[in-house]
Amino acid sequence: MAGATRDVHPYTTMRYQSSLVWFRRDLRVDDHAALFRALKASERAYCVFLFDRDILDALPSRQDRRVEFIRESVVELASELENMGGGLITLQGAPAEAIPRLAQELGVEAVFANTDYEPLAVRRDAQVAEQLGRLGIAFHSYKDQVVFDKDELLTGSGSAFSVYTPYKNAWLRKVDGFFLSAYPVRRYIHALRPPPTGTPVPSLAALGFSTTNLFDLGVIPGARGAEQLFEDFKSRMSGYAAARDFPAVKGPSYLSVHLRFGTISVRTLAREAWLAWRGNTAYPGGHGAEVWLSELIWRDFYFHILHHHPHVSSGAFRPEYDAIEWETGETADLHFSAWCEGRTGYPLVDAAMRQLARTGYMHNRLRMVAASFLVKDMGIDWRRGEAHFAMHLNDFDMAANNGGWQWAASTGCDAQPYFRIFNPVLQSKRFDPHGKFIRRYVPELAALSDRAIHAPWLAGAAELAKADIRLGDNYPEPAVDHALARQRTLERFKAARR
Repeated sequence: MAGATRDVHPYTTMRYQSSLVWFRRDLRVDDHAALFRALKASERAYCVFLFDRDILDALPSRQDRRVEFIRESVVELASELENMGGGLITLQGAPAEAIPRLAQELGVEAVFANTDYEPLAVRRDAQVAEQLGRLGIAFHSYKDQVVFDKDELLTGSGSAFSVYTPYKNAWLRKVDGFFLSAYPVRRYIHALRPPPTGTPVPSLAALGFSTTNLFDLGVIPGARGAEQLFEDFKSRMSGYAAARDFPAVKGPSYLSVHLRFGTISVRTLAREAWLAWRGNTAYPGGHGAEVWLSELIWRDFYFHILHHHPHVSSGAFRPEYDAIEWETGETADLHFSAWCEGRTGYPLVDAAMRQLARTGYMHNRLRMVAASFLVKDMGIDWRRGEAHFAMHLNDFDMAANNGGWQWAASTGCDAQPYFRIFNPVLQSKRFDPHGKFIRRYVPELAALSDRAIHAPWLAGAAELAKADIRLGDNYPEPAVDHALARQRTLERFKAARR
């Protein structure tokens, strides 16, 4: 089963002389749903990637690791398609104008793309499809980002799931070798055609951006980078459950940015996890593989929620919590700035936020800790934190980011009640017991003992002096008192429920 492929097409009687494959967040050749469908259904297939100016022009910084990651992945994709006898047309512009214009210039009869579920993307695709329709050109989109989408998994009553565990159980009952098998793209590469004219991938400067520290961080974009990471993780998958919560340990797969931009197929990852869990691979899996598969199912679940409940993109999944009175005003703004900059006085939170600023990555356990601190210690609207993560995370994905923030804020589709409030000091002691992660990102605390580094304000004056720490000077006093903040949060949620 590990090498199984699928060779199906819903339009078995539909044939095109020529078609256009529109790459978006699926920057790979292998196991690519839309590319496979277009190649199989067409005599000639062209490929395009559009640098969407509607997205790029709205970015607040001209140094954005994601733009650099995308650009480098597109370079690799163009080279791979060229080696296969085709090529990649690269454009800049607004999709509703650029894609129909290109399709008309090429004389294609259909445009193929993989489905995107974010509200803005749904509207974009509707506009593109409408413009194509006016030109007599078909638009087809296919599931590719997830294993199950839209209405493929529903409750016994035919409604959408709103709690993860029943969704996970339904996912595991339905999944099989077919849903996890790869699309055999290379079987039909004879249909690929090179662009009529050369269109080199624009430089970062031509896109209006400058280089970042992406490569200094060791990030390798493109499908080759994803493959290297996954090969490394396979040997560690069995230990994932034990190691995943410790930010100073090499526990995660680090594949989230590759999943976000589709440089590796989710089916590839889920298939290997599923097989390893079932003991059908050469490397051990066991409980570690089961837990990692559960994380991939969480990802599907959040796409499910976004599709069926698009209001979550701007408000609480549970509308009663839109009535929560969050902290506002000057103090709240100062607290938010301190949180963003890693100056809260809580070392683990500060280390997490500095990791995000420096690398564009944050360990998953720390995402929960940092989010809980902003919402339930500082009393600040979760949407402000969600927007900050959206701006800085290399792997930003609306469905997962929104789902994670609403989970931490207890406003989302989670069975746990609102009084789940992470204690940042206890989290620090449990998941960074020797302060190794804290020392890396908050080096001013490096000389503190393993005991004192989690809560410097509780250390004795002599130890602080020995470590050259002056609270309120070279490291901040705690921005809030956790015990008092916890009580305020309980009252805030109770008031909203009333």
